[in-house]
Amino acid sequence: MNIYVGNLPFNFTSEDLENLFVEYGTVDSAQVIQDRDTNRSRGFGFVEMASDDEARKAIEELDGADGGGRSLTVNEARPRTDRRN
Repeated sequence: MNIYVGNLPFNFTSEDLENLFVEYGTVDSAQVIQDRDTNRSRGFGFVEMASDDEARKAIEELDGADGGGRSLTVNEARPRTDRRN
């Protein structure tokens, strides 16, 4: 399952994001999204977990939890849409 994680502290790395989720199960990938021009965090990221049950447990436990002084937004990621017209 692909999980969206928002309101991340801007100093969070992909490794920090993975460490946040690994206690709930196997993390296939974790990526903090960065701005193309500045290479700084955009304050959100995505985590891919192998087990849907583990992913749901992580979402349940981490949504609204404190992450580096900020209240995290954690939910199942929606499919990406084409934004070009």
